[in-house]
Amino acid sequence: MKIKIAKDAGYCFGVRDAVNLAYDTAEKYGNVYMLGDIVHNERVVSDLNNAGAKIVDNLNDIPDHSPVLFRAHGTRQDIWEDAKKRNLDIIDATCPLVHEIHHEVKKLEKEGRKIIIIGDHGHDEVIAIANQAKNPLIISNKEQAKNIRKIKKAGIVSQSTQMIENVQEIISVLMKKIFDLRFVNTICFPTKRNHEQIKSMAEDNDIMIIIGSFTSANSKRLTELSKQRNDNSYQVTCADDLNLSWFRGVDSVGISAGASTPDYLIKEVEDKIKNIDKDRI
Repeated sequence: MKIKIAKDAGYCFGVRDAVNLAYDTAEKYGNVYMLGDIVHNERVVSDLNNAGAKIVDNLNDIPDHSPVLFRAHGTRQDIWEDAKKRNLDIIDATCPLVHEIHHEVKKLEKEGRKIIIIGDHGHDEVIAIANQAKNPLIISNKEQAKNIRKIKKAGIVSQSTQMIENVQEIISVLMKKIFDLRFVNTICFPTKRNHEQIKSMAEDNDIMIIIGSFTSANSKRLTELSKQRNDNSYQVTCADDLNLSWFRGVDSVGISAGASTPDYLIKEVEDKIKNIDKDRI
């Protein structure tokens, strides 16, 4: 049984930098506090907690003058201000590409445009992007786009991990409703690259395994793209989720992983599949 792992499976540079920064800060200070999960992966969060990176619900749970790490997805402006007022030591782990989306939103709003964000309602990154503008619209699919009223002038950005197909569908609807539309393509390069890789792999392999937390939007999108091309596509959080029956009569396995999936989880899944192959022989 042949096993192929996507070239860029797992951590994107933004997540890797954020996680490494959390470890370094915990080692330097003895501990560091984070508002929510730094990335959407339970194993990573657990490992960080053991290293001294503690999750809290709000700034009031953090002792004065302590280090607080703002996570990769971005943080609301009011939280930044409150942290500064309390003299907390702010460690900014926001992905640079997410910061760039914030800048684009502010530029579009200065042009007098209504801000529209193509993204998942309630997602941490989308919440932080929306916080950069006054009363933005959030649209997650073309059906929601069909329900908005006509707008004279609008600026559109997207959540960094959106599928280009979904963005294109929404834009095609909005073009009929907005007279002066300016769209800035803010899907990040790692997302575009991973999506293209999984499309190809899903067509070339008998089965696809996508590793990632079910709280991870980008992992779920990888799975969706794979299932559109290969019915034998399965998302797992770790090696323990693998089902032996999936591999019956399989000659080739493709493996990809979401941007919040660490290398060691990918290796564990690969090793277990290799052992499945040995047992079958």
